[in-house]
Amino acid sequence: MAQMKYSKALIRLEDIIARIESEEIDVDDLSGSVKEAVDLIKVCKAKIEKAEMEVKEVVDSFEKGGAGEDLG
Repeated sequence: MAQMKYSKALIRLEDIIARIESEEIDVDDLSGSVKEAVDLIKVCKAKIEKAEMEVKEVVDSFEKGGAGEDLG
């Protein structure tokens, strides 16, 4: 599941939540769906944290490289 793209994980998570809220999920399937939702949340959170770290690295690198220099 860790290889799943963020957008697909989010769509699947929204689907699970909608099914739970509309009470479409059978009680027998509820715990499995909740477990899947938790796993999807972990995937999404990890991807967001990774993206934040990568953006921070790019910004830090830019600032160290002389952000005040004329780029044009």
